[in-house]
Amino acid sequence: MKQFPIVCVGGSAGGLDAYIRLLKNLRADMGVAIVIVNHITTMPTQLHEVLPPFTTMPVDLITESLLIEPNRVYIIPANRDLHVGDGVFLLKPISKPRGWPDVITVFLRSLTDCWDGKLIAVIVSGYDGDGAAALCGIKDAGGITIAQKLSTATEPDMPKSAIASGCIDFVLSPEEIAEKIMEIARVEAHSHP
Repeated sequence: MKQFPIVCVGGSAGGLDAYIRLLKNLRADMGVAIVIVNHITTMPTQLHEVLPPFTTMPVDLITESLLIEPNRVYIIPANRDLHVGDGVFLLKPISKPRGWPDVITVFLRSLTDCWDGKLIAVIVSGYDGDGAAALCGIKDAGGITIAQKLSTATEPDMPKSAIASGCIDFVLSPEEIAEKIMEIARVEAHSHP
């Protein structure tokens, strides 16, 4: 059974603006799961309360062993590493408690190892370079990597690090990222009836 595509959207400072602009422009029936991995780990996330007005997809805060389903938006909980196993999310203690966390990198690597569907990695506004180290692995697995266009990001550090990895396919505004995801989803739907 070929799994459906997963879109991982990684961001931190200034990411909320990007998540909203992205979700507002995504169709709700694309057949993909959207996973928002916000890299601010010290405080509880409110994203699952803030984002629902901007999408008709259900928005869930991830809990242990939650089933991964298409046409939903999933939010990483605070202070956990996120992995995937057998069609469900797995939460683990954070592997890097000091300094900048690398939750986006950890999740992208888990997807590369454990998810059979198309992978789309999107790096948006944020400090530091979380996620960049896993992008070449996503490309090697046949996935697609997208960085937010620096001029549209509140904090361009994270997309800048992603671009510097040399493994970014597209550099786009959040609105253009939404278009690109829908385009990829259409192609995937036709190639796996």
